[in-house]
Amino acid sequence: MMSGTADLAGVYAAVEESAGLLDVACAREQVWPILAAYEDVLPGAVIAFRVATNARHEGEFDCRFTVPGGIDPYAVAVDKGLTTQSGHPIESLLAEVQKHCAVDSYGVDFGVLGGFKKIWVYFPGGRHETLSHLAEIPSMPPSLAGTESFFARYGLADQVDLIGIDYASRTMNVYFAASSDVVAPETVLAMHREIGLPDPSEQMLDFCKKAFGVYATLNWDSQKVERIAYSVKTENPLELAARLGSKVEQFLKTVPYGTDTPKMVYAAVTSSGEEYYKLQSYYQWRTDSRLNLSYVGGRSS
Repeated sequence: MMSGTADLAGVYAAVEESAGLLDVACAREQVWPILAAYEDVLPGAVIAFRVATNARHEGEFDCRFTVPGGIDPYAVAVDKGLTTQSGHPIESLLAEVQKHCAVDSYGVDFGVLGGFKKIWVYFPGGRHETLSHLAEIPSMPPSLAGTESFFARYGLADQVDLIGIDYASRTMNVYFAASSDVVAPETVLAMHREIGLPDPSEQMLDFCKKAFGVYATLNWDSQKVERIAYSVKTENPLELAARLGSKVEQFLKTVPYGTDTPKMVYAAVTSSGEEYYKLQSYYQWRTDSRLNLSYVGGRSS
């Protein structure tokens, strides 16, 4: 268990060391205030590190950790000056979700360069939310209601496990528990074609067959799905059909944390046709936590 500044220094050192494996310079002025703001929750949190293979994420290294349901992570971020407000609907979304939905717990995501980025909202296990209910929340992107019938046709509209609120990019993610039928190649192709996303490569279609979850990225400026991604849990990401790139592969071989824990790999396809992978490994793992089986900690059921 962590206690005090000395242990925060240990977590910071782990972030800095792991980022260095990818030749990413850790910005202390970005990272330390975030760790200090959530110091009280870190001892019991799942803490994960994530890297991505696309150009937009080049030179960045992300850290994420879980937060108990009794703490409002956005209120902490605002109070500690980790994020600024401009009147965008995204800034009231978490409070409205808390008002309309049962919430189990949260996750926080930050980059070593970009700082505070995202909050996840986990709904209670075994109690999936529905898109129809979420679409009633005033601050939700209009595209959530606009795509409800699409997701319903694939049996996903009542399978929402969690949502992600990305304050840095002003987007939100909706995460669905997916059956093997949904991630079958013919279904993935049909989904992409119906909403105008490019066909995934054969490599990605093969990857998707192993996925337990699907998530979509939406924004407030469009009625379209911006991106679809697929989540796979694995002990050895290097065995997957995924072009992780030399730096990420080297990171996997040398990162000193999470060697005995599952890894998460996400395959994403954007509206422009870009395919890329995100890989998540764990610095701190809790065997007694339901959130071990979450998207921050790998939930597969």
